Amino acid sequence: MGILSWIIFGALAGWIASLITGRNERQGCLMNIIVGIIGASLGGWIMSLFGGSGVTGFNLPSFLVAVLGAVVLLAIVNFIFGRR
Repeated sequence: MGILSWIIFGALAGWIASLITGRNERQGCLMNIIVGIIGASLGGWIMSLFGGSGVTGFNLPSFLVAVLGAVVLLAIVNFIFGRR
C-alpha cells in the first residue's frame, strides 16, 4: 500500500478502536492515524504468532487485523497510564 492508503487505513482503524475502547473524545485525527498504523503492525505480528496472515492490503480481513491490533495497543496504554 502507498503512504496515502496507510494514512486512510490507519485513521479508520484507529478511530474504530478508539470508539471500542472509549478513548474517542480524547484522541484527535492525528492520534487515530498513529494508533491505527502501529495497531496494524501489532495486529499483523499477533496474527503471525497464530499462523494467520497480517495486513495484506486494503481489504476487510486486513482492516479487522488492524482494528484488533489498535484495540490491543489502546488497552495497553489504558493499563499503563490509566483512564484520566
